[in-house]
Amino acid sequence: MHRYTRGVFALGSALALVACEDGTTTPSATETFEVTIRNVSAVFEFAASGMFTTPAGQAEPGPLLPGGVYEFDFDAAPGMRLSFATMFVQSNDFFYAPDGEGIPLWDDAGQQVTGDVTHLVYLWDAGTEADEEPGLGDTQAPRQAGPDTGASDDDSSVRRAADTFGNLPAVTEVLRVTLHSTGATSFRARIENLSDAGTLATSDGMTHPVPLAPGVWVVHGGPDPLFTEAEADRGEGLEGLAEDGSVAGLAGILGERTGLTSPIAPGVFVVHTTTSLLFHAGMPDAGMGLEALAEDGDPSGLVDALGANPLASESDAFTTPAGASTPAPAFPGEAYVFTFTAEPGDRLSFATMLVQSNDLFFAPAETGIDLFPSGTPLNGDLTGMVLLWDAGTEVNEMPGVGLNQAPRQTGPDTGPDEGGSVRQVNDGYRYPEVGDVIQVTIRPLS
Repeated sequence: MHRYTRGVFALGSALALVACEDGTTTPSATETFEVTIRNVSAVFEFAASGMFTTPAGQAEPGPLLPGGVYEFDFDAAPGMRLSFATMFVQSNDFFYAPDGEGIPLWDDAGQQVTGDVTHLVYLWDAGTEADEEPGLGDTQAPRQAGPDTGASDDDSSVRRAADTFGNLPAVTEVLRVTLHSTGATSFRARIENLSDAGTLATSDGMTHPVPLAPGVWVVHGGPDPLFTEAEADRGEGLEGLAEDGSVAGLAGILGERTGLTSPIAPGVFVVHTTTSLLFHAGMPDAGMGLEALAEDGDPSGLVDALGANPLASESDAFTTPAGASTPAPAFPGEAYVFTFTAEPGDRLSFATMLVQSNDLFFAPAETGIDLFPSGTPLNGDLTGMVLLWDAGTEVNEMPGVGLNQAPRQTGPDTGPDEGGSVRQVNDGYRYPEVGDVIQVTIRPLS
């Protein structure tokens, strides 16, 4: 920790003095504070999710008829996979989807997977409604009196659809699924309906096309985001999708479990009386170490610079989460804790990186936080005084996905230089609210 004695008047503000009864003066009392920066992020299961409801070129949601295409766009980091589900409409509860592992979006060489991935798609039985002959059953969506009208299936497990009636077409006769790259981490998925009037033959001598229904998609790292093979439906909306083409329920559940989960990184704090020693809003980074903190979670350069700055009365890095024995990022539920001493007139500044970003960091306004408002030591929740800043040193990418962000980059300082100014982030991407990622509290110890 770095502690520097102030020179009276030399810093533009005199050391606070208190008059005694005998006419002498003594320095005002100091206070020791403890600050806790806690990662309160929710832990989300999925990186992205959504639904596809409207065929390309159409204005309104509807089924996908022969020749039609559903398309949806998404971003995914290396290691992520794609799952989706869409109803085989001429059935009681059949749907097309990959298996529980999903479709790999990146190959072993770190390249995006593109092209035809239909071979990874299967026809599934949701196990929620008794099966009738595909294309003829009177409790199937095209003919039923209302949703959820069929009898329960004797086998409630989700399983590969059995060709009980001998008329199920091959997957490749009904649809084609392709992946296309639209950017370094961006994809477009296309689901084409390849069926025609003769694809599904029924026992009454007729033939039919096979419409597909609106569906859901999800980008995931772990297995079985939509169902688990050989286990019963989870009751989260797959039944509505597989029986009636109703996607809102399952899409809503996926949406609740989708978001950005981010560690926060080791950071720095500084006690000061002048304006900010960390950055000046609207100005380029001063090159004292903020760039390394904001891009790579490395506070060493900045804390050294602060330690050599006579305007900093006290400064140090916080690097080790409470209860840990070695420096590390603070994951959800973990916290950094640090203490310092200060006196009336002092202000506190600090900075910690949002790890799932290129160069974003949490910090108060550039002037810092008054530690003795109205002369009383500050005590309580400071989160409302914390902002999410963009250091302006590296071009921003989709949060949680970018290849030049710390969890995925090949080495420190690898992203394209932005040459911008330090500012509150406003780049068109969606970020969680500050209070949904960190909570900052302070308490005087005396």
